[in-house]
Amino acid sequence: MKKRFVNIGPIDRIPLGQGISFLIDGEEIAVFRSRGGEIFAIENRCPHRQGPLSEGIIGGGKVICPLHGHKFDLATGQGGEKHECVRVFKVWKDEDQIFMEWPTAKIKPQEKDCAMVGL
Repeated sequence: MKKRFVNIGPIDRIPLGQGISFLIDGEEIAVFRSRGGEIFAIENRCPHRQGPLSEGIIGGGKVICPLHGHKFDLATGQGGEKHECVRVFKVWKDEDQIFMEWPTAKIKPQEKDCAMVGL
C-alpha cells in the first residue's frame, strides 16, 4: 500500500498530556502528546460506541475512552478486549512540526484486524 506524508502542524498545538482530533481525507485521527513529549496517532473513534478518543485521558501509554472507559494502547491500538482495536499511524516530529505517514487507499472496516492494526 502506498503512503504519503502529512504535515499536521506545530507541536505546540497539542498541549502536553492531551490529544486533538484532525480530519485527514475525511477520517478523524486523534493525535496525542504525552507528558513526556512522545507523540501518538490513532483513529479517533472507539469501536464500541464511537466515543471521541481524542477527548480521553492519557497515561501509561494508553487512552481511556470518555464514553465507557475502555482503554487502548497508543502504540499498538489494542483495546482491553481480544478483538477490540483501533488503527495506529506512524507519527513523528521534525523540529517544531508533526508529520504523519498516511495510507493513500482507505482500509475498509472488514479488513481491519487487531493483529494487523499496528502496521
